[in-house]
Amino acid sequence: MRTFMLSTLLSIFAAIGAVLSAPLVDTALSSRATPAAPYFVIYSDEYVTGETGPPAVSEITGYNVFALSFWLTSGPVDQAAEWVDIDDATRASYVTSYHDAGVSLIVSAFGSTDAPTTDGYDPTTVANDLAAFVIGYDLDGVDIDYEDFAAMNAQNGSAEDWLTTFTQVLRDALPEGMFTGQYILTHAPVAPWFSDLYASGAYLAVNMNVGSLIDWFYNQGTTEYTTCTGLLTESSTTWPNTSLFQIAAAGVSLDKLVIGKPATTSDATNGYMNTTLLAECVEMAYEQGWDAGVMVWEFPDAAASWIEAVRSLAFPE
Repeated sequence: MRTFMLSTLLSIFAAIGAVLSAPLVDTALSSRATPAAPYFVIYSDEYVTGETGPPAVSEITGYNVFALSFWLTSGPVDQAAEWVDIDDATRASYVTSYHDAGVSLIVSAFGSTDAPTTDGYDPTTVANDLAAFVIGYDLDGVDIDYEDFAAMNAQNGSAEDWLTTFTQVLRDALPEGMFTGQYILTHAPVAPWFSDLYASGAYLAVNMNVGSLIDWFYNQGTTEYTTCTGLLTESSTTWPNTSLFQIAAAGVSLDKLVIGKPATTSDATNGYMNTTLLAECVEMAYEQGWDAGVMVWEFPDAAASWIEAVRSLAFPE
């Protein structure tokens, strides 16, 4: 359904609260706590021969968040649809095994095939529908992979307004109840949307409006982020001020900036870094006070061995 189009993603995860209508208090929610940083996130969209549902948790050792892709405005597809199709007992078994291993199961929404703002979808309705899916299928939260480039590139505020309302409603629709940090909410904007080149503010405006509701981001671009310098401290003049520490300097909390990369060259159109170089960049960032974590697109091209290599210098297990 989606190609990892640019090089590194910065996504935002947020614990969110309240309910769709009446208060929901369920002691079972206590096992659904948002993981603590660092966050090690892996997406799954690709069909894997012989597998129905997510992989055995042993295949993703070293990660603490697994994202099923995608939920669309039209409903679940790909791995999200597989999650729906398995029977209740099997689904509950997966939830138990993942939680026992300290791994949160979330769904990723939208991707490159959905343009909810351009297509005229109401953000409140979409947010409530998505929240109902998360709750109904016993997931730990949602990642918002918004790729409505037409709306954002219009620079008229429509994308920023849509995302602001959508995020606020999601935070209200997914309950915390008497607990804190019960549900994860993330956004996966392309890092150029943090550039100050956008007259309407792009994701800098979204962060200003609802950043307090968000746990972490991912960054991505064309060739800006394929060296440690470009990734961490100085992006190219094409998308200025969109490296990791430059985004933080623009007002996004450094502890919310999760470095994201494609697993292989075939998983992206650009931006690939091998695990040796990426591990060195991760260590450099860690030594400068960053510890948010790493995301990868996607399983099975990345699995336990990929994250072990990337974590090896800064976050050895």
